[in-house]
Amino acid sequence: MMLTKAIPPECSSTAEDSAMVCNNVLQENSWIKTVTTKLINSPSLRICFQDAVSVIVLAVQRYLAHWCSNSPDSLGSSSCYCYDVTFTDGHCKEKWHLAPELNLLVQKNILRCGTEVKITKCAYIYNEKKLSNGVVCIEELEFGEECSDQSIISYIQSENAQSTDIPLMGGRKHYLPLWNKCDPYGDIWMQNLPEEQLNIDVPKVSSLLHLEMLWGNVKTFPPLLVKILHKSRLRYFGKPDKKHDVPYQAYFEVADHSGMVSMVLWNALCPEWFKRLKVGTVLLLQQYTIKQSYPYRTQPTPGNSEMKRLTGIEICLNPREPPANIHIIPEKLVKQDWKLPEVKYQFVTRSELNNLSHNHSCDVIGLVTFVGRSERNQIKDDSEDFWLYRWVHIIDGTSEEPFILELFATSQPDIFEHIHPMTYLVCTQMRVVRDSNEKSSTTVYLTTSNESEMFITGCHRGQPYTSDVKVKRFIQWIRTQSEVELIKKTVIGGYYPFPPSPPTFLQYCKDSKVESVLITTHELKKEIENLHYREHKRVAIQGIIAAVRYISCSNVTEEDVSGSEPVQEEVSCLTSSAETSVGHSATLPKQRHVQEKKCRYSQDKENGHVYGSQQSRIKVQQQQNIVATPVKRKTQKRRPKAKQKDCPVLNMPLPRYLTRSAIQKLSHYRTSQEDISVQKEEICEPKQSSSQTVVEEFELSEPSVEKRILEPYSHSWESELWSEVKDNLTEHLQYSHIFPESIPRKFDYMHKEILMQQYNLYPGKYSSKVYTSNKEMHEFQAATDLGHCKLTILAAALHALLPASFLRPGRYFAD
Repeated sequence: MMLTKAIPPECSSTAEDSAMVCNNVLQENSWIKTVTTKLINSPSLRICFQDAVSVIVLAVQRYLAHWCSNSPDSLGSSSCYCYDVTFTDGHCKEKWHLAPELNLLVQKNILRCGTEVKITKCAYIYNEKKLSNGVVCIEELEFGEECSDQSIISYIQSENAQSTDIPLMGGRKHYLPLWNKCDPYGDIWMQNLPEEQLNIDVPKVSSLLHLEMLWGNVKTFPPLLVKILHKSRLRYFGKPDKKHDVPYQAYFEVADHSGMVSMVLWNALCPEWFKRLKVGTVLLLQQYTIKQSYPYRTQPTPGNSEMKRLTGIEICLNPREPPANIHIIPEKLVKQDWKLPEVKYQFVTRSELNNLSHNHSCDVIGLVTFVGRSERNQIKDDSEDFWLYRWVHIIDGTSEEPFILELFATSQPDIFEHIHPMTYLVCTQMRVVRDSNEKSSTTVYLTTSNESEMFITGCHRGQPYTSDVKVKRFIQWIRTQSEVELIKKTVIGGYYPFPPSPPTFLQYCKDSKVESVLITTHELKKEIENLHYREHKRVAIQGIIAAVRYISCSNVTEEDVSGSEPVQEEVSCLTSSAETSVGHSATLPKQRHVQEKKCRYSQDKENGHVYGSQQSRIKVQQQQNIVATPVKRKTQKRRPKAKQKDCPVLNMPLPRYLTRSAIQKLSHYRTSQEDISVQKEEICEPKQSSSQTVVEEFELSEPSVEKRILEPYSHSWESELWSEVKDNLTEHLQYSHIFPESIPRKFDYMHKEILMQQYNLYPGKYSSKVYTSNKEMHEFQAATDLGHCKLTILAAALHALLPASFLRPGRYFAD
């Protein structure tokens, strides 16, 4: 659908007094306005359309639901969140409520901005407790093709009227970010305000140590003059059955010359102050309250070990009873005789990391060489809330090994979404993660804490760490490096399977903090169907390898990458018996579609599928059972240990069974062109008469190894057992689609915006800042030219269980 804004002849006048008349004429031609009028006049307040007009989704916004008995807002839903959809028909735009039964379409990123849809059924809902107008609720819809970026941008730029940014249902005051809940989102979050002119009476200011002695005996407290040393991420504590306008909390560690104490920012003060309060900011506090400190809150590690921590109390800043009085002291007005402490850090180099113990706190700086795609982890089982994270590599010149960083969202979306190769990244309050039973440094990585912050190039000016000795050493080192050589080592996107699976399945069982480690294949099917957008989950199944097939990716096309079944050259596989029983630790992240011109929604349209109907509500989760497309890549060579050779892309040591002569023999089989290596899963269920229960086809998660092993062979392999049962299957589920964000690519600085956009999460709201490129995504050079292996796994009663890291033909099959 090409979106154009039709201008009738009667609107051609350029006089200012005709502008309103022109707008009214446009709205009279609007399908949206016509439907709304019909709905209000309908006796049933519900309409179905046989010939619905296509509209373009401009925004999908999420907010907390409101559960209340006999409340029309709840609509009988048990979902914690509601969604409003803003769309346009080319004449005007409108915001309607999405029926809770269709929430799954948003959670799986099927209904998203930029999508063409036809609304085939809607209802008009009144709230009898309010005098305002009712709300239109979308109950059924069909999907069309993706709308071109340029047509949407043209409409947004020509549309001056802005819809209100307040949720339609439940009386909520603000929207939440679409994919997590710890990031500030919307216009309510203030950034900067003009500096205040303050008159500070220092003799009346109390010290924190004196305050700790006072707080149990007085009701009002003297002014405080403190400096922020640490800042936490936002915490959203809203509940559907609770009525809070702005249920946010953030805490800070503040200090003066006498000690350090926690300061908590509550509710409506968070949108006003959270972005403005930064590490190093000096505050004058008045009209605050003091409470006993919360014992279960995490504590940052102060850079100054001599700093006294006052753990008995915490400062509470509330919007009322009493309203806190907060003033930021400009840096030029801060005096040395106030004796406020300096902000100190604990920077470590990569060469020092291996000597640090588990859970040690530190700060790091480095040049980014790899940035993985954004992914999500469920906070609790069966929860609609997710942690947002990505994997990053940085180097600092002190070691051949990079820092491996697991970066969770730190309420800094502008920074998190703009981390890209070749930027200077600083991460504070990181925690060391290492296996206590593993002495090798390959499993050591850093993860964020509640008090972590991230800074990239463009954000470093004025930060307290710029005077740190190790930061200055890093800057000196980077000035000696060749940018051309550094950029050759950079990779962006793709799936990054880290940390690796344990070496034995017994260890995997011990590490898994669940009652049942193994799941059945029927449970696996359900797990995959229930995955949300970009959700990552690791499970273990057991089965028999029934067939192995190597697929070269040298002929992968744009259509293959965008979700269609690949048509690729079939090359070698290994000959062996399939009676070997294995255990597989499968990684199952959710899919994302970006820049797909012919996507699965057009296929739904051809099949006459209507989302929201009685049948389709049950089958929404069966639309696409997409499984992981894991890819490992290398950003820097690792020094070999013993006689093992390093995989040139994965930065992981090769298995011991692959000899040096074998490596040399395999080297000439490498293809010169891209593409990817993925892990596909297909589950097949035979009839009841068969002793086998389910057959699964997997593509291996460590492709470089499989390709090296399988390329010399000129045929695929299939067991006799598989030949006997494959024609008697009652169900064949396919998880074999390849999506662009699952493929790691060489970083192209000239197209960094489009690459970052590709590997970030899909935006909830369309804006004119969406980047376009003349290059299609498949035209960007892939980080690896390796193919992939597809396994067919038959589930049955087995005797041995082995983890995913051992699921390699070379280890289980005889040559």
